[in-house]
Amino acid sequence: MVLLGSLGAYMMNPRQRQVVDFLRQNGDTSVQELARALQVTTQTIRRDVRSLEVARLVARYHGGVGLPSNVENIDYGQRQVMNADAKRRIARLVGQQVEAGRSLILNIGTTIEEVARALTQHRGIRVVTNNLNVAAILAPNEHAQVFIAGGLVRTRDRGIVGEATLDFIRQFRVDVGVIGVSSIEVDGTLLDYDYREVRVAQAIIAQSREVWLVADHSKFARSAMVRLGHLSEVDRFFTDQPVPTALGNLLETAQVQLFVADAA
Repeated sequence: MVLLGSLGAYMMNPRQRQVVDFLRQNGDTSVQELARALQVTTQTIRRDVRSLEVARLVARYHGGVGLPSNVENIDYGQRQVMNADAKRRIARLVGQQVEAGRSLILNIGTTIEEVARALTQHRGIRVVTNNLNVAAILAPNEHAQVFIAGGLVRTRDRGIVGEATLDFIRQFRVDVGVIGVSSIEVDGTLLDYDYREVRVAQAIIAQSREVWLVADHSKFARSAMVRLGHLSEVDRFFTDQPVPTALGNLLETAQVQLFVADAA
């Protein structure tokens, strides 16, 4: 897997990928525990951790190793390539559910951008977005109308946020709001990193007749700081792997339709 960060391209070997996956699933741990879990020496794990730390993919804490702080999201360039195939499969599944002539709002995120790519051949759709990347992807579609929000453009991912963005979103009432999130907790809480981005997502939920959530399986093991909402506010949830049992029960109770994209 290639990850693109501030230091350029970084290629994880299979064992380093196992380290990152273990931390996502189990949280902070010790070098000794990682060595036991992966059945390698502590010296090998220390070398891997040093390399991953330089690439900003893990962080060393006193007495242990963990993922970087949840105060900030992973770099946009890294997120573009993380679970890229899963995001494309989710997006194709979303695209199959979007009928001609529908109106949508698409927010910020790499999975959302894949959804936009899945809509490039759709006819008669009208798309409102606060994402310059989404607008650029859909602009060549002569059979679509694209409405772009004003506001502050974030350099790191070309998302648009702020009070002007909220005012713009609130002018619309659409068939479907498609949103992404950074984290889904076991109790169904939806979390993200940027308070301004969360406010826009909340406005999208309020202005949409149906809310569709898109999130790959890695979001079940991540954490973030800002509460966006709850899974019970969603009508359809699109992901790439079976969800944890507790979330499955919650979805059923809340009558949220679950769509799991087939493996390629």
